[in-house]
Amino acid sequence: MIKQSIKLTVDAVVFGYESDSKISVLLVKRRIAPYKGEWAIPGGFVKTSESLEEAVQRELKEETGVSISYLEQLYTFGESDRDPRERVVSVAYYGLIKPQDFDLNASTDAEEAEWFDIDELPELAFDHKRIIEVAIDRLKGKVTYEPIGFELLDREFPFSDLENLYVTLLGRPIDRRNFRKKMLSFGLLDELDKKSSTGRGRPANLFRFNSERYFSLKKEGFVFEI
Repeated sequence: MIKQSIKLTVDAVVFGYESDSKISVLLVKRRIAPYKGEWAIPGGFVKTSESLEEAVQRELKEETGVSISYLEQLYTFGESDRDPRERVVSVAYYGLIKPQDFDLNASTDAEEAEWFDIDELPELAFDHKRIIEVAIDRLKGKVTYEPIGFELLDREFPFSDLENLYVTLLGRPIDRRNFRKKMLSFGLLDELDKKSSTGRGRPANLFRFNSERYFSLKKEGFVFEI
């Protein structure tokens, strides 16, 4: 019988978005070896008594001070040489938040916690560069078939903010006229009798995403596709 010695970890790829800015990812500077002093995504070993979801939430909170109600499982990374200490398999998760809603507070294994533009990342520990790349690809795909981006907008927003969000998340230009026509055709946006007070030119109407209507339509087979 072959005796196995494999440890299990979890990692959290947390993306941030602010209006009129690029997508950022939350990183921590490692306090301990290996890769002491280098940047990495938050994460760590799973305790015997906790689930994967409990572990990733705990590690994220301990190392960054950030709490997210929902992180989606991304992928399992299990290359035999991904950790110089021993054989380690990691289950990675990802999520989206607004950075301005959180105060970063590094602790335990993390010396610092900081947001980095996904196009200007530092050298990363372990295989975390690849994990982030996989998460970016998943994010760009998912925003085209599920309205996950609305949680990054204010509760009431001008349509231009929604357009800018999708341009940023997809990393490419969009046909704004067709995008507006299609998005409004879903019936998921409530146009409000309010005007935007920011920006140049004529004030634009504000909108609100109707999540209750979305989940009701989804049960009936509605497909969100951009």
